[in-house]
Amino acid sequence: RVFTLFRIVRDTERVETNMAPKEESATLLRNRKLAVEGSNDEVETILKNVKPLTKLAGNEVAIDGFIYDISDFKHPGGNTIKLFGGNDVTVQYKMIHPHHGSKQVEKMRLVGKIDNYVPEYEFDTPFEREMKEEVFKIVRRGREFGTTGYFFRAFFYIGLLISLTYVWVTQGSSFPLAFAIGISQAFIGLNVQHDANHGAASKKPWVNDLLGFGANFIGGDKWNWMCQHWTHHAYTNHSTKDPDSFSAEPIFIFNDYPAGHPNRKWWMRFQGVYFLFILSFYWLSSVFNPQVWTLNHSGAAFVGIKMDNDFLVNRRIWARTIRAIYIYINIVTPFLHHGLSLVPLMHVWTLAVTESLMLSGLFSLSHNFLKVDRDPTKNFRETGKTVCWFKSQVETSSTYGGFISGCLTGGLNMQIEHHLFPRMSSAWYPYIRPTVQRVCEKHGVQYVYYPWILTNFMSTINYMHRAGNGSNWDPDPLSGRN
Repeated sequence: RVFTLFRIVRDTERVETNMAPKEESATLLRNRKLAVEGSNDEVETILKNVKPLTKLAGNEVAIDGFIYDISDFKHPGGNTIKLFGGNDVTVQYKMIHPHHGSKQVEKMRLVGKIDNYVPEYEFDTPFEREMKEEVFKIVRRGREFGTTGYFFRAFFYIGLLISLTYVWVTQGSSFPLAFAIGISQAFIGLNVQHDANHGAASKKPWVNDLLGFGANFIGGDKWNWMCQHWTHHAYTNHSTKDPDSFSAEPIFIFNDYPAGHPNRKWWMRFQGVYFLFILSFYWLSSVFNPQVWTLNHSGAAFVGIKMDNDFLVNRRIWARTIRAIYIYINIVTPFLHHGLSLVPLMHVWTLAVTESLMLSGLFSLSHNFLKVDRDPTKNFRETGKTVCWFKSQVETSSTYGGFISGCLTGGLNMQIEHHLFPRMSSAWYPYIRPTVQRVCEKHGVQYVYYPWILTNFMSTINYMHRAGNGSNWDPDPLSGRN
């Protein structure tokens, strides 16, 4: 009975957008209560359960300021929903479920509300509605998952990695083989696990779950990846909530901090030269990261994500076991063949650097380029006006290349399309790209497209240099200081 007014609540939210947050919240709660006939005591009990976000239990999530118990919720997409137990998942929920409305939320058990909840992002804007309407004419509901072409590509890369790894283990390592395996593991990261861990490979949860383990067999971890990456998607380039924005500090910065900001260091003036060298250590920092032992990703924790729920705790043993297997296959076996010498060490390092630069190098292009919006919620902080989430995703991302680049990178070359529709298989992005660009241009939303990866790369180098030396904040750009 408690949920009978959800559709009315959503409509009320649209009508009362000019109300102050506290006034709006009171109105919505009052409407919710009035719609529940004969259950006043139940409603009063629920509405008196007011918590700050930091006090959510591991079996609770918050959506639009209301708290839901997901202990017994049978999620059609599998148990992955419990990964974020204990957190506000408003943005994650809406970005993963573009077709959903109030009916789906009604299926969860309402148990309380968040104290002084104020959203930063706005959904269901005219831009978002037209974008969805036009894109869904191309990709109909239920067809957004992996195509035959996607699965052909995925299993080709899986077969390639298995074959190369078999030679590595049985016949011994070599420099050409190390280079090939580094590329092959990167292809798994880009083309297989990425779609799967977004729930985009298949409508069947077990298929996504299985293919998602590709992250573990390339030196990463699927559960840590989802905690970090889904948060990054929800809050791309957010000044305090995007874990990717702070991942390289204090060695170098992605955020374009104002001059004099304490996060700026003198050596960052040269980061345009050395940041790629630092990114070559990505594999090393991932494989020997103690966070796989606890499944508590430091980047996600840094921006406030709680990861102490039972879902993650119960998967620690699997993460540790698979990591031990990965280390044995990729690091120990070269020494078994060649003995304790510099040769197997260099073979492993060749694999590491190759995979690192393919993955982290491509990642760095996506949201760090000239004219990128590195602070999409600035207007909210200054005026209190909510920010269109769809618009922020477009203006914090870039797209380069076309179909071939998409096959090689698993759709990561089309970051704008991917960030708008993260639960759509990468196989569809080349087909929707012209439509996405057209709708953006119609609404005056900046759409950054580079015809070649090299042009995006040069823009990223330029951005990293300017972010490092603060030249974007120089009141006298002709002074020669930068």
